[in-house]
Amino acid sequence: MHLTPTPELAAEVDALATRYGGRVGLDAVAGDLDRRLRRTVAPCRTPHRAWTWDRADRRDRRWWPQGVSVEGRHAVVSWYSDTGSRVSLLDLPARRYQHVELVRPTADGHEPLRVHAGGLGWHGHRLFVAATRAGVWVCDTRDVVRGPDGYVLPVRLLLEPSEPFRFSFVAHVGEELVVGEYDNAGGTRRLGRVAAEGGPVDVLDGGVRRAQGAVRVGERWYVTASHGPRRPGSVWSGPAGRLREHRWAVPMGPEDLAYDAERDLLWTVTEHPRRRWVVAVRRSRLG
Repeated sequence: MHLTPTPELAAEVDALATRYGGRVGLDAVAGDLDRRLRRTVAPCRTPHRAWTWDRADRRDRRWWPQGVSVEGRHAVVSWYSDTGSRVSLLDLPARRYQHVELVRPTADGHEPLRVHAGGLGWHGHRLFVAATRAGVWVCDTRDVVRGPDGYVLPVRLLLEPSEPFRFSFVAHVGEELVVGEYDNAGGTRRLGRVAAEGGPVDVLDGGVRRAQGAVRVGERWYVTASHGPRRPGSVWSGPAGRLREHRWAVPMGPEDLAYDAERDLLWTVTEHPRRRWVVAVRRSRLG
């Protein structure tokens, strides 16, 4: 299988920027965080650090947290709804955040990006958004504009698969993307590695049931798995095909997984209303 970039939507992105008075970039969002995070403790066996959202976002049943990626003091979290998708930029030390709508630019404006956004990869100016059967959308964070209803980030291109694959989640690790499939009904549970620019995908059959996110560190894989809204989730770790389960390692409803190499932390985000946390655990605790 290959991932092939589609032509960039450069003209459409430029037109969107012109319509709203020019690009402001993610730096402008970082200086305008209008919502408050709260430090808390999450229900799991692994020692951790945890944050939760403001009251409205903790309870919201229209928007569901999905993907996570971390760079330095900031994290990005993706959300999906029936009407579109968005990302939140979090300043973890300041305990503040802001939502940014994801859109697909068109010749005469833009439309909501209707994808599940089950995983995120963030590296430099690029943001990779899992798009299930379609592949992986790629944004340039310098393209953020401020519209009449808030910040907007357009996609630039799609990494399209040459063969069927369910891009349930994606992470950026080192110089590559890690991708994988969710399955709870006897289908495929594959994992994969590919260069961030696309190209041949190294596909492995080493996934687990109800996988929600994955990263690779050296030859070891780490995969989150959910057990529903009431029971804490698992992290599976080890070489592909020989993963070992760490039960109750993360809170209930874990989604995507991200690796913070600078601090050797694994990050996840949970999705269920009133049980929504952003959590960081030491990778060494999980093998």
